[in-house]
Amino acid sequence: MIKVKSPREIEHMRRAGRVAGLALAAGGDAVKPGATTAQVCKAICRVLDSFGAKPTFLGYRDFPGACCISINQEVIHGIPGPRKLTEGDIVSIDVGATLNGYVGDTAATFPVGRISQQAARLLEITQGCFWAALDKARTGHRISDLSKAMEQYVADSEFTVVKEFTGHGVGRKLHEDPEIPNFFDGTRGARLIPGMTLAIEPMVNAGVEEVEMLADGWTIVTADGQLSAHYEHTVLITQGVPELLTLVED
Repeated sequence: MIKVKSPREIEHMRRAGRVAGLALAAGGDAVKPGATTAQVCKAICRVLDSFGAKPTFLGYRDFPGACCISINQEVIHGIPGPRKLTEGDIVSIDVGATLNGYVGDTAATFPVGRISQQAARLLEITQGCFWAALDKARTGHRISDLSKAMEQYVADSEFTVVKEFTGHGVGRKLHEDPEIPNFFDGTRGARLIPGMTLAIEPMVNAGVEEVEMLADGWTIVTADGQLSAHYEHTVLITQGVPELLTLVED
């Protein structure tokens, strides 16, 4: 069942979303050659701690990390640890912040120093895919309108959209209804109404769309070893222009 948020709940979502956005920005600032993924995660946790927020992902379905950090061919669910970032890597960071019982969920992919033209193009297309969906995130449209927009945007590029994982509703729980496929799956999906809060999160691969899980039981990688990128915001559906609850302005 889709949970439509009350004005009071939306205020809680705004606060949680802002903390998640600030934490993601801190993680992005920590991305540099020689930094470990554990150090990037610590930078994120310092922001969460400063606001009294909890890392949503820690212990979620037994996930062992406070955030997800995925490098190069890793699509999502990378576990922070001793691995060092190197010049030319791309790093996808996914952050969940739980504050006063509500969740903000956001992700982005960051370059490590100078990256290849292909990698830069992949980051551009992945962000553009999100904005294409956001343009359809209006009252009266359906989930399928978002999905079609994302699939078409990526289809017009040389890349592929990941189909095995989806966006989702978000609120008191990290994953709520509805699911938001990053491609049109043949169903119309729910009609959008004010008060819905959605985590829209395209994942785009440089090669084939197929993905695999590593032996750690969490990290998802591209089946062909090519690069992948991820971009996500928590979005509030309104009577007009949607509100990005996790967007932190410079």
